[in-house]
Amino acid sequence: MRVAIDGRYIQDHFPGIGRYTYNLVRALAALGQGAEWLVITNPRLANTRYDLSALGARSGVHLAPCDVGTFSLREQTALPRMVADMRVSLLHSPYYVKPFRLPVPSVLTYHDVIGLVCPSSLPSARARVLFRLLSHLALASAARVILPSRSAQRDVARYFGVPEGKSTVIYEGADPQFHPQPAEVVERVRRKYGLDGPYALYVGINKPHKNVETLVEAWARARPQATLVLAGREDPRYPQARQRVVALGLEGRVRFLGDVPEADLPALYTGAALFAFPSLYEGFGLPVLEAMACGAPVVSSNAASLPEVVGDAGPLLPPLDVEAWAATLAGLLNDAPALEAMRLRSLARAGEFSWDKAARATLAVYQEVAL
Repeated sequence: MRVAIDGRYIQDHFPGIGRYTYNLVRALAALGQGAEWLVITNPRLANTRYDLSALGARSGVHLAPCDVGTFSLREQTALPRMVADMRVSLLHSPYYVKPFRLPVPSVLTYHDVIGLVCPSSLPSARARVLFRLLSHLALASAARVILPSRSAQRDVARYFGVPEGKSTVIYEGADPQFHPQPAEVVERVRRKYGLDGPYALYVGINKPHKNVETLVEAWARARPQATLVLAGREDPRYPQARQRVVALGLEGRVRFLGDVPEADLPALYTGAALFAFPSLYEGFGLPVLEAMACGAPVVSSNAASLPEVVGDAGPLLPPLDVEAWAATLAGLLNDAPALEAMRLRSLARAGEFSWDKAARATLAVYQEVAL
């Protein structure tokens, strides 16, 4: 079987989609099966996160460079021609922007309906209209849709009428780099960021649906003897979390690290007293899984897909209940035995997810759809 995979999203602008695509291809190649994986790439797009040459060196993987940008009209004409020339059995698109008319069946991974559930996550009314239109066209034109959670599966059925028979839930895994780090590595990363003493960690962007302001408010009320560390890319359009930190006088108790290198994340997770994730909506919730894979105790919101990921590893709280968050954070940060028990539960829960499982389930979808 020859499968084309749109790898143009393995780039800096799409960190989550890029990570999904890169890890999926790597896991598919590891399965063997005698299949060929033709990964469409655009070398002109900025990519400082992933080693595409190493990916292309894996058994069965072939990189197929093309000068077609994402979100471009050209992909509606150039990519179908390219796919036809490849003589593949299908095209797998990892994002809702995809060619709608193809010479072969297509599989679509649709990650979430964030643009509909949390409209403020998109910058304009035009962007929201495009999200709905392109999502509808992508879902309608795909032979099969892969969703990262049962929650996301229900969402596409509700908002776009996608029947369950057309969709398959395949949970993602954590990148192999996410595992408990040695003490000396944790200490080196602590020194790099000036982190003295215990800290609670959040990893993610600062968009409204991530609900970071609730975490800041809860931290102000809990008043623990620890630092709240917020790591992740900051969109300047959403300064609310920083503004709340200043308004509440928390400058000395809350740290903004910005977009930290991927290589530092495992140590940050490992060294955290706990990981807090108050998101209002997720299609999956990869940071939670990464934190658990590193042995961090996890406190998460109970919204959308997050209960599916966390399971019984840690408390699940209403995302907007500041008092519940404050009480839980204060209680856990003063209960070392409880945190140690949660670390063990995190590791056990993370072990239930893997890219090998995801790749095998995805391969089964390919085999059903392929010409």
